[in-house]
Amino acid sequence: MAGSSAAELKFTVRRQPAVLVSPAGPTPRELKRLSDIDDQDGLRFHVPVIFFFRRQDGPQHDPAAVLRDAIAAALVHYYPLSGRLRELEGRKLAVDCTGEGVLFVEADADVRLEQFGADPQPPFPCLDELMFDVPGSSALLGTPLFLFQVTRLACGGFVFGVRMQHTIADGAGLVQFLCAVEEMAGGAAAPTVRPVWGRELLEAPRDSDRLPRSFAHREYDEVPDTNGTIVPVDSMAHRSFFFGPQEMAAIRSHLPPSLRRSATTFEALAGCLWRCRTVALAPGDEEEMRMICIVNLRGKSSIVPRGYYGNAFAFPAAVSTAGNLCRKPVGYAVGLVRKAKREVDMEYLQSVARLMVRRQRPGITVVRAYLVSDVSKTGIRDFDFGWGKPVYGGPAKGGVGTIPGIASFFIAFRNAKGEDGIVVPVCLPHAAMDKFVEEMGKLLMPADNIVMATTEQLAGNMFSMIKAAL
Repeated sequence: MAGSSAAELKFTVRRQPAVLVSPAGPTPRELKRLSDIDDQDGLRFHVPVIFFFRRQDGPQHDPAAVLRDAIAAALVHYYPLSGRLRELEGRKLAVDCTGEGVLFVEADADVRLEQFGADPQPPFPCLDELMFDVPGSSALLGTPLFLFQVTRLACGGFVFGVRMQHTIADGAGLVQFLCAVEEMAGGAAAPTVRPVWGRELLEAPRDSDRLPRSFAHREYDEVPDTNGTIVPVDSMAHRSFFFGPQEMAAIRSHLPPSLRRSATTFEALAGCLWRCRTVALAPGDEEEMRMICIVNLRGKSSIVPRGYYGNAFAFPAAVSTAGNLCRKPVGYAVGLVRKAKREVDMEYLQSVARLMVRRQRPGITVVRAYLVSDVSKTGIRDFDFGWGKPVYGGPAKGGVGTIPGIASFFIAFRNAKGEDGIVVPVCLPHAAMDKFVEEMGKLLMPADNIVMATTEQLAGNMFSMIKAAL
């Protein structure tokens, strides 16, 4: 959990007027259709990521100027990113490659990097100032697809905020583009990985006989919010939790032997979080709860080529009644996550594309749902634009789209003790957060010791995990 001093930090940001950064050279003018995975309702929002960089010794260069020029150079190769979205018949989205450019904000703040804490992590103080929402820039159609803000700090470090329209790329695609920016900042003439548009690869098959398998796609169920599940963001508590080798070993100790050996870190941790979150929210026993996983097809199918930067993932859902989730051992939740995640292959993604066309591109279910995305292996914290690797690099906040509290990211992190692990931002109503902490404390006590543990020991164990994320 972020330290209280950092959470209460206040500072002033002086922004210059936003400008448009266009490609540094000529680019084609054309209309490029997005895929039927790209333009679903559940991706029609902006994704914020943020980086904190220290001051470097030696000659000082203005990070705003370096990054602005590097972005312009990278846009020559990724020219659709400098265009504008248009909506065609059937809610189909396409990019009008106008070359108008992306938004860029240059700013200064009267705060030092160390004031954000030894290990900056979500929730970040004054995030709206570090990633300013330029009026009119958040609309889907006819607006820039990216917004960048470089905020120079009083210590000589800086904060680099990036906001991307999710329909144009997924997390891996964003990392690929930022790798190109990194290379351009280092003087390269062209990116090592050449961008591939290829969105037709993930359009709905025209021949229905090509999809012999059927999928339930419970992630797109229409579920009414009859019990007021969606809570206003102002009523939420935000905390980050650290899971290192010791914490993961404790969680695995609660699993049956088969899962203990075979479940991935993602499956074990996602199932654990889902169960604890459900107990904390205390829904009725018969309420259906969903754990929605993000499963990327890159590396799993030769159909998705190297250099493809569009959305290439699915949202498989594990579904259970709340009563079963809360009463059964955590292995039950982990097994459901494992089963849902392993159902995804290229046929599954093509089935999603077909569903999008048939049902006018619906969004994922958010009522009684929890979404988990693992960004710990994307390389997002490894960028070096000339100032070394960031102190923090990753999602700027928990949540997804405009709906607070339904999503968590797994972020690669090294804590103050030098332990490598995963930080997970969690957003819940205040009362539910307290219960969540209590439930997590039980699963972070090795199963062999849990019977003898006192309430004070469980609370202390959970406090240690939260403190490790400071």
